[in-house]
Amino acid sequence: MNDHDSERIRGVLEACGWELADAAEDADLLVYNTCAVRRSAESRLLGRLGEARRLKKKRPARQIAIGGCFAQSRRDRIFAELPFVDVAFGPQNIGQLPGLLEAAATGPAPACAFDEQPFPSAGLPARRPDRHRAWVQVMTGCTNFCSYCVVPQVRGPERSRAAVDIAAEVERLVAGGVVEITLLGQNVNAYGLDLAEAGGKTGRPEDFAGLLARLDGIAGLERIRFTTSHPKDLDDALIEAIRDIPSVCEHLHLPAQSGSTRILTRMNRGYTREQYLERVGRLYEAIPALALTTDLIVGFPAEREEDFYRTMTLVEGCRFDGAFTFVYSPRPGTGAAEMPGRVPEVTISRRMRELIQLTQTLAEEKNRALVGSLVEVLVEGASRQGGGQLRGRTRTNKIVNFSGTARTGDLVRVSIDVASSTTLGGRQAGG
Repeated sequence: MNDHDSERIRGVLEACGWELADAAEDADLLVYNTCAVRRSAESRLLGRLGEARRLKKKRPARQIAIGGCFAQSRRDRIFAELPFVDVAFGPQNIGQLPGLLEAAATGPAPACAFDEQPFPSAGLPARRPDRHRAWVQVMTGCTNFCSYCVVPQVRGPERSRAAVDIAAEVERLVAGGVVEITLLGQNVNAYGLDLAEAGGKTGRPEDFAGLLARLDGIAGLERIRFTTSHPKDLDDALIEAIRDIPSVCEHLHLPAQSGSTRILTRMNRGYTREQYLERVGRLYEAIPALALTTDLIVGFPAEREEDFYRTMTLVEGCRFDGAFTFVYSPRPGTGAAEMPGRVPEVTISRRMRELIQLTQTLAEEKNRALVGSLVEVLVEGASRQGGGQLRGRTRTNKIVNFSGTARTGDLVRVSIDVASSTTLGGRQAGG
């Protein structure tokens, strides 16, 4: 979602005549698009703002703008805490950035905008680094209120776009050369629920599976991805859509967060360990070649050794293709921030090491099973490994470095020769 917002920020600025600077030292404007989900992101931001303050002091006319969730979460005190900042804006106010910059440059005080507006970014210009792939926002916000998460406070409640508007945006993207889209939402498979509750006043109510079917009918669109899904909203219709709709890729990111029902209840996740495993079983039964990835939190308040053990056994049972593992990060204003039972750092570190080792081992086993097979790869460009190799992704979202003669944006067949826990390697078939 932040990548999507950053593309819009750059697009809006370039449409007003701004040009990208080669280095912060040379820039007339520094824009920070921020996250507030984890404390580590805020720590990195504060380190960069120290540099921004130095540059501002060196050239006072240089403008500093902070957008995104960090700014939204501190809307009432951001200029008091960061007096060198000229402009602050929320994730829903990207389109107002040029006006805010002008107001701050000509007025006596900093400028800000934190109004909640429905989908203001959908019609904004975007500057995408890849002309063949694009993000498409289908909904904003979240109403789940997981006890550890600040998203509902900074991005507001769930709001779905009308399916006809989404389809029109995708049609424009495909006409411009895009062959793969990723549908975005904090809880993307809850798409359409708010439209149905409102009686379809903002467009014909359509569930997420129906939206996927609609987009599949757009000629020239080869791949559809989506993120992020919530286990409690994963129904049979979506499972069947992944199985049956040709352009929908066989990859699902399904955050588990914990394998312990006790911890899931404290997290306010809305499902039990058994329900999560049942959904995963249905997925693998319907789509045997599915790649399944997840999010896992270590060290949630009052997490006991038996809770962590249940997370480890859930990982073993689900055999994830990959996992994003996080240390619990207290967020001001969330329910978990006030919970007792802080887990000692030494215990968290040990649990994290064990969890990472397990997830990497399972991911490598699943990737090694692909050695000797042919996979379809969308070419993204030159490989970071160098040596004239290319880089791309399979339908199951696995990174492939390979030798070949394809061009960026091509769909090619690649023979897999080697595998690690994170990447595949091979050669273009017939190349």
